[in-house]
Amino acid sequence: MDLQEMLDQAATGSVHVEEGWGQGRATYGGLVTGLMLSALRARLPGERDLPLRAVTISFVAPVAAGAAEAEATVLRSGSSATQGQVHLRQDGQVVAAMLASFGAPRESSIAVAPTTQLPAFAGPDEALALPHLPGRTPDFFAHLDLRLADGGLPYSGSETSHMRGWMRFRQAPPRFEEEHLVSLVDAWPPAPIQMLDRPRPGSSLTWTLEIVGDVRAEPDAWWAYEVRTDHAADGYAHTHAHVWRPDGTLVAISRQTVAVFG
Repeated sequence: MDLQEMLDQAATGSVHVEEGWGQGRATYGGLVTGLMLSALRARLPGERDLPLRAVTISFVAPVAAGAAEAEATVLRSGSSATQGQVHLRQDGQVVAAMLASFGAPRESSIAVAPTTQLPAFAGPDEALALPHLPGRTPDFFAHLDLRLADGGLPYSGSETSHMRGWMRFRQAPPRFEEEHLVSLVDAWPPAPIQMLDRPRPGSSLTWTLEIVGDVRAEPDAWWAYEVRTDHAADGYAHTHAHVWRPDGTLVAISRQTVAVFG
């Protein structure tokens, strides 16, 4: 079962999380978020009429391959904004929780252009492709094509704590929508682990993705990505990232709290 089949299945409230999407002992967080968003989307009035504005997820416990139940609830549906939540359960236990906000466009006199512009860095063909090496890199790298243009590789003892590069699916989905974007953006390794000189465990505690532009695109389009570490101490790091279309249009802002054991 491929990504699209899992997303479609999650819309029914029950999904089988496939093998091959792991990162250590857990399923890749981007896939988990995409499945939960798909479950909530199926319960919204008008479904695709309301653009996603923000999603916040807590990774409560490792999501294992196998059966999962997505309990999606619409908390409130107003004239413009709709709020919803999803609990993903395995064996009766909550393993992930998500809050999502959707909002129809409304008239406003306020317009502020993005203050962060797409920086100049090597294109996908010139950037370093992060390989899928079974047993050495996360399993889900087999499904995602990441190209590192600036910053250090994980566990390379780097003095930097930022990354810039490009991303897309290795196998393009039949269409590209919000569920695909959230399934893609979380693919990058936590930025500060490049400062470690040997492999050590690390995982996301929380992730918030704010959508500021139209995410619909050609299924095989490259998306530009930049992440910076705002602060790291006591085994926790806080990062923020931006996602752009290849033409430089800002699409999303990502924020994470990461636990780093080392």
